[in-house]
Amino acid sequence: MIWRGATALAGGALGLTAPLAGADWRERLALAGPEVAPGGIWLHAASVGELTSARVLAEELAREFPITVTTNSLTGRDLARRLGYPYALAPLDVPQAVRRFLDRVRPAVLVTVENELWPNRSAMAMARGVAQVVVGARISARSAARWRRLPGLIGPMLQRIDALSAQDPGSEARLLALGLRPDALTPRLNLKLLAPARIDPGQDVPGRFRTVLAASTHEGEDTVMLDAWARARDAVPDLRLILAPRHPGRGDAVAALIAARGLEFARRSQGGEPGVPVLLADTLGEMALWYRAAGICITGGSFADHGGHTPWEPAAWRCAILHGPHVANHAADYADLEKAGATQGCDAAALPQVLAALVQDAAGQRRMGAQARAELLARAGNPATLIARIRRLGRRDLA
Repeated sequence: MIWRGATALAGGALGLTAPLAGADWRERLALAGPEVAPGGIWLHAASVGELTSARVLAEELAREFPITVTTNSLTGRDLARRLGYPYALAPLDVPQAVRRFLDRVRPAVLVTVENELWPNRSAMAMARGVAQVVVGARISARSAARWRRLPGLIGPMLQRIDALSAQDPGSEARLLALGLRPDALTPRLNLKLLAPARIDPGQDVPGRFRTVLAASTHEGEDTVMLDAWARARDAVPDLRLILAPRHPGRGDAVAALIAARGLEFARRSQGGEPGVPVLLADTLGEMALWYRAAGICITGGSFADHGGHTPWEPAAWRCAILHGPHVANHAADYADLEKAGATQGCDAAALPQVLAALVQDAAGQRRMGAQARAELLARAGNPATLIARIRRLGRRDLA
């Protein structure tokens, strides 16, 4: 009641500013926004990362329902526009704005990505019979402790949720303790992994286990990769290297490094194809080609201190994964993959020896790649149950 009263006063005051407000602010007050067919899905994601992670889910639901996307950020709204969905900045959680938005969109289901729970939105959606779903939910122990001090806010919001998939067992347990109904739970999903999990790597192409990909390298790492490849090539003379800088604009500088070593190489930006000893992959949008071509992937950003890049894309393509010591951005992921026998870490000094051993072990490459993909599929989860639940909730108004 306190929240509702305070936000109603705030909403009234904000409404007085509407004649002077800019377009974005009017959108947040739901004075402007999408005109859509009623009875669809309202998909809310905070910003670009959350909306990107929900793309697989959105694509599946869009086969049956109209979808309206809201985000909190301007960049998230821009992504929704590029994806082709009706879009708007999310209404502020004041009763007047939420009411106007619901009047315009009239959704059958509100699907919220991760942690975006708002009291007025929750209560007013339920009052109108809008089903509520949370996907990829996560809550830390610290956040759960804070919410325990506000049981009158969090408890009712969680009780209104019709379906929820958590990212991890800890989040699931904490949400249940805060008031989520057990019957609302669906199998856990990691939304960010659904897209790589959908990749079909197909059959191994010829020469794959004699090809190494150095993926998304940063300045200072290219020499490390070239040295390690040259050492491994002593043992496997037909070994090929695909060197893919994180920023293709570095192509000239990397080409100069390769040329200074007197190596035969080609640049993809100039029409080069795999088959030469070194292919400089200095283009955008072609990484799938290189993952498919290589049995071993060395993940960049991990030998220079950039926190490491995701291991899940090479895992999707069944690559054996090598990485450096700097993987803070994905530390838990690399730890789990290493425990499964799918990755191996080392420093720059040890990389030549580690790579030389692995390029001579095609069976080991296959085994590591298969383990990496199996771990990806297990971590991503299967969205079929959740999608079926959302579809049932969306159809119930039609029954």
